Amino acid sequence: MCRKKLKMSKNYKTLCVNDIYLNLSHALDHFMMLVFAKAAYDASKYFSVSYDSFLIYGTLGFFLFGAMAPVAAYLADKYSRSLLMVIFHFGLGASAILAGLSSTVYQLAISMGLIGVFASIYHPVGISMLLKSNRNIGFRLGINGVFGNMGIAMAPLVTGALLTFGNWKICFLFPGVICILYGILFLKALKPSKDIDLSKNLIKNLGKFAPNWPVVLVALIISSCSGGFIFGSMTFFIPRYFEISMTNLSNSVFITGLLASLVYAIASFSQIGVGWLIDRLSPKKILFCMGIGQCFFIWLTSILTDYTLFFIMIMAMCFVFGQIPITDTIISRYVPDLWRAKILSLKFLLNLSVGALILPIGSKLLQNGFSMSELFFIMSLISFFIIISAIILPNQSKAERIDLKS
Repeated sequence: MCRKKLKMSKNYKTLCVNDIYLNLSHALDHFMMLVFAKAAYDASKYFSVSYDSFLIYGTLGFFLFGAMAPVAAYLADKYSRSLLMVIFHFGLGASAILAGLSSTVYQLAISMGLIGVFASIYHPVGISMLLKSNRNIGFRLGINGVFGNMGIAMAPLVTGALLTFGNWKICFLFPGVICILYGILFLKALKPSKDIDLSKNLIKNLGKFAPNWPVVLVALIISSCSGGFIFGSMTFFIPRYFEISMTNLSNSVFITGLLASLVYAIASFSQIGVGWLIDRLSPKKILFCMGIGQCFFIWLTSILTDYTLFFIMIMAMCFVFGQIPITDTIISRYVPDLWRAKILSLKFLLNLSVGALILPIGSKLLQNGFSMSELFFIMSLISFFIIISAIILPNQSKAERIDLKS
């Protein structure tokens, strides 16, 4: 009995250490993707292109961020999830450095595309590694989500600070070097996974999806597409929206970047609460509440300014971020581990690719006279689809869950 407890203690300690490294990688992933969002205005002036027109040059990166997820999942299953995660860090860092060295908008667009390619590795591969153990999965996904959102929060803050003392080039060069250095640390700490132990469970559960999976798939498609568009819009446009709508507070890009970072950082902790609830309540009910909250609070952000906008934006982002661990937990309960990387890759293909559409769509709308506040109103309407997905989602008993414990 003592040996069994000791083994469980060591396994849990190893699990926690692995989670920490994967969580930090999640933060880097989102940070690197959103450097462009804050640096775009300064870069557009450097290249003598209007901000509205310049957004299109980041589209390739954001599109490939989702579109390459199935390729990453295939390579991870064929070779090694750990190997793909190593490639993720070094490729992401090198691509960011190339972006910082760009001398034309086309070079920057290609570099953004490469950033998107390597950034696409994390979600299907890193989340699959996290889901290898279902122990407290809702809570652990919540923690992982907080780290990802902290990366989102740090992007406008760090980029705003770098813009204050430098220009858009250093905004890519500095984090690119940091990413490579962390990649070395990740590689040194990496331990080979025990695929043999896992495969014994997989043989038992091979091809066995939980009941009602087709209905769940429809619900996930709706929530992933609508949630991806809202998430992409909110994380990309809030820093610029604050610059426009908080002129009574400050005209400094650093201060508005700081305020945007505070919104992301504070709201990110909602994922821990949602993760805790998922382990105890029906994801169907929680997803429904997330949809209602997004619809109401995002609408409010479209009509408010200054301090009131800041506080309401925090509430809106709590519901946007709170949705994230729900779909991943649902996948872990309906899909056996053998198929999780594939299903996650399809989910992120939809989620992130649709999110990338906000750049060309936002650019087109702004060029045709729409205001930034009207974009937020449109997002509040799209939130209705999340409510619909929650209504479609079936209830699942504990006996019906896929439960691979390792």
